Amino acid sequence: MDLHELINHPEASIVDVRTPGEFNEGHLEGTVNIPLDQVEERLDEFRKFSTPLILCCRSGMRSGRATEFLKAQGLSDVHNGGGWTDVRLLKQ
Repeated sequence: MDLHELINHPEASIVDVRTPGEFNEGHLEGTVNIPLDQVEERLDEFRKFSTPLILCCRSGMRSGRATEFLKAQGLSDVHNGGGWTDVRLLKQ
């Protein structure tokens, strides 16, 4: 599945790992905000999200770090969506 299909999957969860201030400046409707510095302590929440799980941030760098961390913790259907504006454009 490509990123467009993953984002539009009926069971997809999208998590924005930007800070709350960045998130409040603009975000994709329905997206959950879990800042990067809270990802490790909120691991149990990530395990409860439906999959595929798409992570985004401003540019894709923080979401890439979070994606790699979650994969290292055993989550398999986790994807770096890149910047939230890119995810927004792909979401139908």
